[in-house]
Amino acid sequence: MDTPEYQTVWEYRVPESTREVFARQYGPEGSWAHLFAKAEGYLGTELLQDATDPARFLTIDHWASQADFDAFKSRYSSEYDALDTLCESLTESENLIGRFYIT
Repeated sequence: MDTPEYQTVWEYRVPESTREVFARQYGPEGSWAHLFAKAEGYLGTELLQDATDPARFLTIDHWASQADFDAFKSRYSSEYDALDTLCESLTESENLIGRFYIT
């Protein structure tokens, strides 16, 4: 049986003053995507902005498997934490919506 593709979905509230920088950091060509791309199994990131609430964003990070994501988190935890700290001031809130498999 094949391992199902794995996604992490995050929701962010972003003030107008930081939306441009936020989009650069969290978008498909942003700092997060560049960090994820160091790991095997990373398939890409989507950044979505709510059509009726411009302060609300979602990111969807695509991985070939949960094992690939877990290996990334283990190997790059220091870099992940440093980037998370750097980007903290760009958002009012962040919430992990969940971790999903494509069925």
